[in-house]
Amino acid sequence: MPEIFGKVLEVKRAVAEQPERSLSSACKQMGISRSAFYKYWNSVFAYDEKLTQRVVNFSVTLQHQEGVLLNLLMSLYSMHANILTVTQNILVDGVAMVSLSLKMSGESANPKELTRAMREVSGVVEVRLLSGE
Repeated sequence: MPEIFGKVLEVKRAVAEQPERSLSSACKQMGISRSAFYKYWNSVFAYDEKLTQRVVNFSVTLQHQEGVLLNLLMSLYSMHANILTVTQNILVDGVAMVSLSLKMSGESANPKELTRAMREVSGVVEVRLLSGE
């Protein structure tokens, strides 16, 4: 494994563990340039990170009612699903489409359980599992 890969992982770990730490100072401490870091940062991951986490994507249709999206997000939170992105489209014919990307750890429910739980939230019209790792 090239030495730069290990240094990129160390910089990522240092910044994650100390959010107040700047990327520039972490790169400098590891002896790599920021451009070298950015060249590999999105391609190099710790081995255990890929084994213990997965990303799933859902499309959800919500009725136009107060608090539906909040209740949906709280349901996901209670099932230990870490929300990466939420994209809500404009309201059309009394419903809104929401796209969700979730990062799941070993504590999270599986995608089928998440789908079932989301369908039980009042105001949720439809839930579709689009993809999952």
